[in-house]
This record gives sequence, structure tokens and C-alpha cells, in this order.
Amino acid sequence: MSHFTPAHALTGGALIGLSAAILWVGLGRIAGISGILAGLRMPDRGWRMAFLAGMIAAPLLYRLAGGATADPTIATSAWVVIAGGLLVGFGTRLGGGCTSGHGVCGIARLSRRSIAATAVFMAAAMVTVYCTHHIGIG
Repeated sequence: MSHFTPAHALTGGALIGLSAAILWVGLGRIAGISGILAGLRMPDRGWRMAFLAGMIAAPLLYRLAGGATADPTIATSAWVVIAGGLLVGFGTRLGGGCTSGHGVCGIARLSRRSIAATAVFMAAAMVTVYCTHHIGIG
């Protein structure tokens, strides 16, 4: 975390919270990305497509406006990334939602299920970081 910028983190968090609140108040929908993606086949897909388009367009517009973005690097094989993505997808199905749905929106609504799910996400993340950085697994 040598490039941690609290102002950017606070601004980003506030924008995520604002977008989740607008979606909840405006449409009565939860801004959980896995649920939004899963519902693209539903008749109400217009708002879902607009939400996803905004997620893709926002960083592109930010970059075009001169904002600096990090160049991501992945220090593992493509197979590990694919396996991780499949496990995350399985976990969101098993947990009835993703980190954004449970962690951002569910906790804000004081959902016990979301609080429990977020605790499990965080514990799994801590164990994963410990194993990969301190034990050498992965």
C-alpha cells in the first residue's frame, strides 16, 4: 500500500455509497453486481444495462479527462485467475449475493444475513492473504 491516497479512497467510497443509495431510493433495487448481472435476462434489463455501462464508462471518462489510473499487474498464471474467478462466481451464488450486495447495501440495511456474509468474505480474504503472503501457498 505504498500509494494509498485517503482522499481518493474516501471519494470513491462516497460515490459507491451514493450510487447504491440512488438505486435503492429511485428504483427500490439493491446495487449488488452479481444480482444485476444475473438479471440481464429479465424484462427490466434497461436499468441493469445502464448501471453496468456506467461502471465501464466512468473510469474511461475519468482517464480521458486526464485522471491518472493504475496499470494493473497480475503476478500469477492465467489458470489461477480463471480458477479464482470461478470460485468467486460459485461463492456469490452460494452466498446469495456478492460483496457489493451484502457488504455495501446489505449492511446499510442492517440485514443480519448480509452482516454474516460480509464477515465470512472478510475472514476468507484474511486467510487467503495470510496463506499467499506468509505461508507461500498460491
